[in-house]
Amino acid sequence: MTIDVTGGLSEDWEYVWAGQPEDPEARESVNAWIWDDNGSFGIPRVGIEAVADQWDTHDIQVNLAFADGRVFNVFGNGPVHDPLAADGKPRILGAGPLSFEMIEPYRHLRLKLDGQAIATTVDAQMAGWTPWSAEGDRVAIKAQIDIRPILPPWENGSTSAEARHVLSTQEEGYLIGYPWRFEQLCRATGSITVGDQTHQLDGGANRIRRQGVRRLAPLRGHVWQAAAFPSGFGFGFQVYPPRADGKPTYNEGYIVEDGQLVPARVIDAPFLTRLQPDGEDISLVLEAAGKTIEIDGRTTASTFMIMPPEVGGGLQLQQGLARYSYNGETVIGMVERSTARASMA
Repeated sequence: MTIDVTGGLSEDWEYVWAGQPEDPEARESVNAWIWDDNGSFGIPRVGIEAVADQWDTHDIQVNLAFADGRVFNVFGNGPVHDPLAADGKPRILGAGPLSFEMIEPYRHLRLKLDGQAIATTVDAQMAGWTPWSAEGDRVAIKAQIDIRPILPPWENGSTSAEARHVLSTQEEGYLIGYPWRFEQLCRATGSITVGDQTHQLDGGANRIRRQGVRRLAPLRGHVWQAAAFPSGFGFGFQVYPPRADGKPTYNEGYIVEDGQLVPARVIDAPFLTRLQPDGEDISLVLEAAGKTIEIDGRTTASTFMIMPPEVGGGLQLQQGLARYSYNGETVIGMVERSTARASMA
């Protein structure tokens, strides 16, 4: 079966900005969740955020997590890299120790990392450790990972009129980065070296491209999950909790069948109510094409940011990896969840 991994999107969307945008609120990002198929380690978010009003530096984040609880974090900003590749096209988004280069649109993205990480643990993170505290031993970290899409990209707001309406008229759209954001399930191969230990990676990824104005309004909470299975089935979604004002909330997703995206809605999502690094039940239920899709999920590795009340209203954020099972197949995939401090059990 031949799959159109472009999804009909323009190749132009894959190129980064060659220069500073005029709008000071404009921003673009390349980021990804990456995991090894055995579930022992992964990167539950690595990304670069380029914001027009601070164009000499871009923000970077690397979360390397192991199933045994070790976490290595790169966080802050770094001087920008030249976006122009050898062919003169703007293929590279880079800052400090991290870069992404688009080798071929919708087919090949290369990540390179060479710098210093702060060593911590998921237990320390759950107790309130934050990367901006800069507390912890420094360790050399180096990686080269090739990310190759295997399923069509999902554009937020593309699968239903209701989702488009919510994103175009409510603050959920600013949080998502609407109207120019897509994500795509991929295979990922390469290596990561931490200190004197090298880990070969053969697994998957969910890569994200976003470009435009994104205003970070208060986040009430969310659930975001995605995974691809050997049979060709895949899923992904984002859902926000109900709104106090009675307006519809953002609820959009997809499944992949026969190489095509099929619109889906979330019937039951595992909203964050407690802090647990692994083994938590994050099973989900989707509705797509008149069918109910029940997918079993269990977290395998996590990173957390437990914000103090003065930062994001005390938002609790989990970025992690999970083992998903559906129709006799089991794979590793991604999960991101957040909630307000008051909503924790």
